[in-house]
Amino acid sequence: MTDYLLSMYYPQDPQAVPENIDEIMRGVAALNEEIREAGAWVHTAGLEFTASARVVRATADGPLVTDGPYLETKEALGGFWIVACDSIDGALTWAAKASAVLGIPVEVRAVQGG
Repeated sequence: MTDYLLSMYYPQDPQAVPENIDEIMRGVAALNEEIREAGAWVHTAGLEFTASARVVRATADGPLVTDGPYLETKEALGGFWIVACDSIDGALTWAAKASAVLGIPVEVRAVQGG
């Protein structure tokens, strides 16, 4: 089995939250249950908006902490799943289901050593 990261990127403007967010979250909960029942579940999490991020840089004087995000972009990582699958095809199937529920693209990447 290989672990795959399914990541979702969306606008970081709190005003951009879709009106149907409750419906989307019900779909996400159903998908999470389906992933668990299939035995592919490893982990999932949503992330706070990037406005709450902090960036830590190692310096000779110790760590330097600044307000984030590290990159200024209109879209950023908003959440993810890690699923365990026999092949990339299984991960792509979960990503297709996630994309249908979320209404946005979902990126798939194998986890090194996972």
